[in-house]
Amino acid sequence: MANKLSGVLICRACQGIALSALTLLLTTGVAQAQSLEVTNARLSLLPGDTPGAGYFDLQNSGDETVTLVGAESPAFEHVEMHVSSEHNGMAHMHAIESIEIGPGERIEFAPKGHHLMFLRRAAPLSEGEKADVELKFSDEQRLPVTFDVVSPASL
Repeated sequence: MANKLSGVLICRACQGIALSALTLLLTTGVAQAQSLEVTNARLSLLPGDTPGAGYFDLQNSGDETVTLVGAESPAFEHVEMHVSSEHNGMAHMHAIESIEIGPGERIEFAPKGHHLMFLRRAAPLSEGEKADVELKFSDEQRLPVTFDVVSPASL
């Protein structure tokens, strides 16, 4: 009987330690996610199945640099990070692998600059609807963001 009781006590102690460790991991992840804030998230779409462009502001209020490495959305088969530029009067756009956001820094994803390219819609989307997107960071952190679907004329 004593062996059975000590086994139960040991099992409960292990459960308590495991629960404490899990709580610590979850609250640490939440604290990191809370240091990142996205505002003004818009997804510019033309009719049909043409690619869309995503624009937003990303603020890092944390103490460490974070590296945005991509995004994904169930509404699209593929999402890429791009940057637009102009050279000798010609507009250019190319994919980028990552972008660093330092402590206290704000990055603007805007027309003629950094943006997300949304490719191959999985389902129809119309102006006024919303699209769920997850921003992905190099430390495996993910930040869910809801983008408003807007007309390119509204930008």
